[in-house]
Amino acid sequence: MDVCFYFQLHQPYRGRRYRIFDIGTGVSYFDDALNRDTLRRVADKCYVPATEILTRLVSRAGARFALSVSGVLLEQLETDEPRALESLQSLVATGGVELLGETSHHSLASLENADEFAAQVKHHGAAMQRSFAVTPRVFRNTELIASDALAARVAKMGFSAMLVEGAERVLGGRSPNHVYAAESSPKLRLLPRNYRLSDDVAFRFSDRNWDAWPLTAERYADWIAASAGDVVNVFMDYETFGEHHDAQTGIFDFLLALPAALEERGVSMVTPSQLAERKPVDTLFYATPTSWADTERDTSAWLGNRLQQAAHARLYQLRAAVLASGDKALIAAWRRLSTSDHFYYMSTKWRADGDVHTYFSPHASPYDAYISYMNVLRDVEQRVGSDRKRRDDRRAQLPEGATTNGRDYQTAQLPEGATTKKREDKKSGGKKREGQKRGAKGRKR
Repeated sequence: MDVCFYFQLHQPYRGRRYRIFDIGTGVSYFDDALNRDTLRRVADKCYVPATEILTRLVSRAGARFALSVSGVLLEQLETDEPRALESLQSLVATGGVELLGETSHHSLASLENADEFAAQVKHHGAAMQRSFAVTPRVFRNTELIASDALAARVAKMGFSAMLVEGAERVLGGRSPNHVYAAESSPKLRLLPRNYRLSDDVAFRFSDRNWDAWPLTAERYADWIAASAGDVVNVFMDYETFGEHHDAQTGIFDFLLALPAALEERGVSMVTPSQLAERKPVDTLFYATPTSWADTERDTSAWLGNRLQQAAHARLYQLRAAVLASGDKALIAAWRRLSTSDHFYYMSTKWRADGDVHTYFSPHASPYDAYISYMNVLRDVEQRVGSDRKRRDDRRAQLPEGATTNGRDYQTAQLPEGATTKKREDKKSGGKKREGQKRGAKGRKR
């Protein structure tokens, strides 16, 4: 039996309470103080000590792990926690840890805009090369969101494998403990998460009411060794170690003891790239988007209600105008607004799932999260509108025949009633294109 441990590292740029009176004032969209304080706390409790342990395990015990660092976290580490970044760089330099690819801004772009998704994957790859001198070969989409259409897209990008959720509705009675192929792209390997064994650590480790508490490395290794199949994929947040379960729970002692316990039971630790070289036992078909979040394991954690759907659709309606503005600061802010966490905070679920959403949200309620977010988008809309007006004003003042950025603006001085061929085509073809418009469709941090 083999086991593959994968950890996700991510912290969003949390938004501030953005009131209607803040629109047009130039106030930051993000709570800079909260983000710095949160990052420093998580670095102290998790990133630095957990990375030191992984480095020790890789160097002395030959352990193997996989990590995925979101681009928005990497930006914050570079600015506010360089010591945590340096420790990660030292860990990667050991050669015992594989870094995975993902969207740079931990976004839901794969559900909304293919061009933005491709751009963010490219940005993330560049960031991995810049900070770690690594080009990822295996892909992990935001929140393990996967679909058959996405698998085909990921394969075309050159990735050899993709991490997915081992949801029962997809497996159809089969075990998640195998390497599978994507039905849409047979050469792409799919690595399904064993969510029960993953959640035993990620969610239940410190639960004193759990019948398996306290969980020891030896007992956990027994469970893995006794599992049917040939590889157990254990995927969870890196913040599990020290942040979600603090040091007093024994989570670091558990992590330290785990490789030796596994080795004693004949279980080998492998990386996703090693699994990507294996022959698949079967194919998997993800007919609808599946994720690792909540009991539904779908996209309802982020796009399950009308608040989330309206906010997400409006964000992407502004994309073209934001990119056309050429304003690097605005484009960066827009992409930070695409992070999935903002929509997670708007969830109106209740009971167990609702408790998790509330735990991670900096807002008083999902409605407060929605109001602040939409106020921010109104400010973005004003900014791109003002930029467009300034450009139009400049163009209108150009002498006849003059050009700007290689574009001809003679039409600005056409007599009243005149039109260009391009405008005539747009007017006559509007109904034909109306049916081609793309509808908006709609875990935790």
